[in-house]
Amino acid sequence: MQKTILNHDRIRKTPKQFSWIDGRFVRDGYLQKCNHSAAALYLFLVTVADTNGLSFYGDTSICKQLSMDGCLLAESRLLLIQLHLIAYRKPLYQVLDLAPIKQKEMLPRNSSSGSMRSVGQILNQLREVAS
Repeated sequence: MQKTILNHDRIRKTPKQFSWIDGRFVRDGYLQKCNHSAAALYLFLVTVADTNGLSFYGDTSICKQLSMDGCLLAESRLLLIQLHLIAYRKPLYQVLDLAPIKQKEMLPRNSSSGSMRSVGQILNQLREVAS
């Protein structure tokens, strides 16, 4: 199929703050492995990151921007860390370059049922990832 510009007055340009999402995010299956809150967090971090992928946004600000509570933010951050999409060391986030996903690294696709986990379970997973 031949692509044709639909609106010449609104052709996207790379802004000074340089934010973009790599097409491999969809093609390599990362998006399928994210739940809605993790995808929203990833979009936010990609948008606010500098050219090295770094962002200093704090949890309170992120929760306010994304209308989520601290537990959901922690769970979303953990999923992005497990998918090797971000690195995190409080208060610094780094959006990582996308590497091809190996099958053994893949997590089961999140169900829309949104199974509940305790804060303790989430914190234990965070400790495992951090070590």
